[in-house]
Amino acid sequence: MQTATNPAAAVTPEQLRALVDQRVDAKLSDLAAKADALPALVGRMDVLHQYVGVFLVAFLVTILAVPLVRRLAIANGIVDRPDETRKMHKFPIAYMGGVGVYLGLMAGVLFSYTWPWHGLLQTHVTTHLTEDGFAFRVPISVLGGMTIIMLVGLLDDVLNISPWQKIGGQLLAAAFLAMEDVGVRVAYQIVYPIATWVGGATDPANQTWILFSVPYLGPFDVVYWSGTAIIAVFVLGACNASNLIDGLDGLLSGVTAIAAIGLLIVGLGLAVADAGRFDSARVIMCLALLGACMGFLPHNFNPAVIFLGDAGSLLLGYVTIVIVLTLGDQGRTDLVIAGLVIYAIPVIDTILAIVRRKLTGKSIADADDQHLHHMFKRALGVKGAVLTLYLIGFGFAGLGVWLATSRARVTYALAMVFALFIGVMAIKVARRKAFEEQMLAKYGPAQPGAGGAGAAAAGASVADGAEAGGNRAIEGMTGTVGAVKVG
Repeated sequence: MQTATNPAAAVTPEQLRALVDQRVDAKLSDLAAKADALPALVGRMDVLHQYVGVFLVAFLVTILAVPLVRRLAIANGIVDRPDETRKMHKFPIAYMGGVGVYLGLMAGVLFSYTWPWHGLLQTHVTTHLTEDGFAFRVPISVLGGMTIIMLVGLLDDVLNISPWQKIGGQLLAAAFLAMEDVGVRVAYQIVYPIATWVGGATDPANQTWILFSVPYLGPFDVVYWSGTAIIAVFVLGACNASNLIDGLDGLLSGVTAIAAIGLLIVGLGLAVADAGRFDSARVIMCLALLGACMGFLPHNFNPAVIFLGDAGSLLLGYVTIVIVLTLGDQGRTDLVIAGLVIYAIPVIDTILAIVRRKLTGKSIADADDQHLHHMFKRALGVKGAVLTLYLIGFGFAGLGVWLATSRARVTYALAMVFALFIGVMAIKVARRKAFEEQMLAKYGPAQPGAGGAGAAAAGASVADGAEAGGNRAIEGMTGTVGAVKVG
């Protein structure tokens, strides 16, 4: 009789010990990897805990100030009256919601300025300190730009100023940023490789590229002036992009709040890493923006009782793009791109509006009802459209955070596919009428009972074949019957 052998009996003690050591090492490596990831998460939460007072102040001031601002707007006739084309609300709605948002933003930022006196806020541990030993606060130039943008929007809400006057105010707010070097290094990763090829005096430590000198003005720093031009383009683009999507109750304030969450996650990671001088200011602006949006949203979500107006839509776009520009303070152009991905909905909608109006021969300034939110509204209603765009906003925010913290190629690919899919679908829907007119002009309308000459010919051929086949079948059946009778 054969006995079964035990496989374990063939293993020597040395082999068993080696197998155990291998498994223990693998388990320890896995635990070490999890332990390495834990400090980043704990660090982000610690930083958030230190600054969370900014969010609370901005939220409380906004949610309490908006009803007061609404009364002021109604008392002075600053309301948005419905019409039969684009403004579909049933009764006049107060403007000036942007003033309440501005008050909340300023309250949150000023709360961070006064923390040495009240002690309700603590800055994170950083080596980037001011001369008085504190972490860098939100620059005064940013507060000045916020005030200019809000006032320009308010003037447009009340007096309906010209587009050129609005652009002038936005460029003035952009110039304020350049005065304190907010965003001027944003193009470094793009410009510096060109500098190494073209030549000139480069300084990687200070991120400068002196190509030539201008008499009486001094050296011309290509990195600085390229960044300054980008600041102007970004401010104009973001302000007007936010203004364009402010077409449904709660849309802009909700989309901006979602973008603020994404930017906050990126900003907290940079603060943990002590990446640069704007780490503290960036977190403060994100929390103030998030608090102000959340404080305004209950008043503005459908059915809205107050609108942002230009004072609010321009302001939200400005603050968001300032946060994005600060991501490039250390020359990290890739982080700026990640920030734009996080705020992709207004960017995509604006690009589509420009392309759509150019294709139809209209002026870029001409209003229409083919924006993303209009298309979703026709299919899903106001609340359905807004919630759908919120969901898309979370998707882009996740992609942007992923881009800032992990492998860039995969995220770039996903973001590009996501954006192009939405873009092509939107252009197709917006140009459906033009496509129909083009095909009708070339082929004419469909005729009842006919599918065109080709289809008619094909139908006749099929009918003739069927008739011939039927005749042959009848003849065969007749022959068969006759043969049976003869038999």
